[in-house]
Amino acid sequence: MNTPVATPAVTHQVTAATPFVQNGIAYGCDYNPEQWGPEVWAEDVLLMQQAGVDLVAINIFGWSALEPAPGEYDFTLLDTIVDLLHDHGIRVNLGTGTSSSPPWLTTLHPEILPQTEDGTTRYPGGRQAWCPSSPVFREHALRLVEQVARRYGAHPAVALWHVSNELGCHNALCYDDDTAAAFRLWLEAKYTSIAALNAAWGTSFWSQRYTAWAEVHTPRLTLSSRNPGQVLDFQRFSSDELLGYYRAEEAVLRRHSTVPVTTNFMVTAHIKNLDYWRWASAVDVVANDHYLDHRLADPTTELAFAADLTRGLAGGDAWLLMEQATSAVNWQPLNLAKTPGELTRNSLAHVARGAEAICFFQWRASQQGSEKFHSALVPHAGTDTVLWREVVALGATLDRLDEVIGSRVVADTAILFSWEAWWAGDGESRPSQSVKYLEQVHAAYTALHRLGVTVDIVSPDADLTGYNLVVVPALYLATDAQAANLAGFVADGGHTLVTFYSGIVDEDDRVRLGGYPGAFRDLLGVRVEEFVPLRPGNAVGLHAPIGLSTAATGTLWTERLQLTGAEAVAHYTDGALTGVPALTRNRHGAGTAWYLATAPDADAYRDILRTIAGQARVTAAGPEGDGLVEVIRRATADRSYRFIINHGDTDVEVSAAGVELVTGATIASTLRVPAGAVRVIREDPAS
Repeated sequence: MNTPVATPAVTHQVTAATPFVQNGIAYGCDYNPEQWGPEVWAEDVLLMQQAGVDLVAINIFGWSALEPAPGEYDFTLLDTIVDLLHDHGIRVNLGTGTSSSPPWLTTLHPEILPQTEDGTTRYPGGRQAWCPSSPVFREHALRLVEQVARRYGAHPAVALWHVSNELGCHNALCYDDDTAAAFRLWLEAKYTSIAALNAAWGTSFWSQRYTAWAEVHTPRLTLSSRNPGQVLDFQRFSSDELLGYYRAEEAVLRRHSTVPVTTNFMVTAHIKNLDYWRWASAVDVVANDHYLDHRLADPTTELAFAADLTRGLAGGDAWLLMEQATSAVNWQPLNLAKTPGELTRNSLAHVARGAEAICFFQWRASQQGSEKFHSALVPHAGTDTVLWREVVALGATLDRLDEVIGSRVVADTAILFSWEAWWAGDGESRPSQSVKYLEQVHAAYTALHRLGVTVDIVSPDADLTGYNLVVVPALYLATDAQAANLAGFVADGGHTLVTFYSGIVDEDDRVRLGGYPGAFRDLLGVRVEEFVPLRPGNAVGLHAPIGLSTAATGTLWTERLQLTGAEAVAHYTDGALTGVPALTRNRHGAGTAWYLATAPDADAYRDILRTIAGQARVTAAGPEGDGLVEVIRRATADRSYRFIINHGDTDVEVSAAGVELVTGATIASTLRVPAGAVRVIREDPAS
């Protein structure tokens, strides 16, 4: 074991990275050569060339191989792999190797292990067995990053730095004493005085008033519900703490390399620990991991939502799909295999929504370990398989789509999305545990998706200029500035739909008095006296002269609502609030603000948004239907590309003129898209 430095290190201070540059859509994967012998490595790089793979992530979980004992480093294997990939024209997405600590570190320093909210410790044997606030972990991790950065910072193979891996996936919330000390420092910086903290958290309730910072702890489980202000701030702190850790690794890399730095986000269902609006500006290029989640009723639409949200994090610019699965994953109750063609449809759905790299976990399916039944580009059965042939075909298809690089997705509709509203709105003490923030966001997105409308997902603080319609689902927490931002958008001629459980509290989770929906009351021209949530499984009828069917229903939620300027558009036809407005419309300046006070059934939601989108002059890129045919347009100043993704089992025809890039066919007026296929048209200027 030694610490050789064969590759010269960059010694000057680097203040900024060069952009992540590519000539076309990158095609890549995670590669774990430490699981295989040298005879396999040689075969792998040749197969990568055959498939068209040109960007490979390595050293993601490399710590125990690079530093098998404290302070002893062995780069022999990594040197070999980096050079081997480079010799075959494959660029490297180089991990810092710090995502999971080696057993010797947790043995020497068990204090780095994470503690859960019940105060118990989680042990090694899985991954991410470290607490983000541990100074001991950070010291050892940054020492490793220094070694890796010195050695490979100027290596010509390295195109991208990959900090850790899926930060916050398992260990975002740690409740140990190191975290409590860091939390107190974060709170002191935010509030300055203990009196301001008491005011923000409402500690006069239940005799929780603090007299010194040392009295404040992490919000471990209590005998009752916890202080919601404390829990919300702990979520914010935890996101910032991991971001601080990312920045610490980044700073080491910057000292030795001009290569761009990123990490893989997890913008996907059920992962809500990090506020990626705060993270997005910290990375040189936004990257995301996404896996189809078959626990959801509609995983394909959720894929579209996640891709649109990732594009929002990138500010509409290009982003990288760092991980997805070729077929089944290994962590769901039932790990469904993808059907033939689904791998390609999923991949190109990401490209259609702005991705300019399509990568997978992982290259070769593992023989051992927790993810041995996770699909890969090279399956256990080898290359004489349907899956491998589709992998090769996808590489060729992506090459034919290289020219879409630099174009941007066209959308005139946005949904406001907030991690803080998610954290606060899904808290312990709320009017209905059946109302879940992400489900309400997905419901609004699904209705627009079924209308063929392309959607940007943006922060409540985003500049809304240029949108025709902004939808605000269940934005429980909204700041004064966010409320003013939306009101200004409407006053300038925009249209908005705000749904129930929005604008209820301010940034301290303090209820806005005077009637709900608080922050948006004046904009919407309504005042709600009382929430009237419905029992699970119960529904109320809805009636409106806007195309709702006679069977339209509302579930989960109703409200005792008064009109203070708005007009009623729909009302309840039965139940305790018969005749009370369920949908309202209010003129505000040059625009219109709608309010939806219940959770309509899927068809009714689509009908409501069809009416609102029509009045807002929204342009639908695709057809109205069940969402199985997706149409998305990407464009530059002088070029336009239309992606048609047919998830259905019947062929569809679309009017089109131009060149179809997947097949190379010239289209004069009509294009047939086979069932299960994707077509991409470079549109004629007149089309």
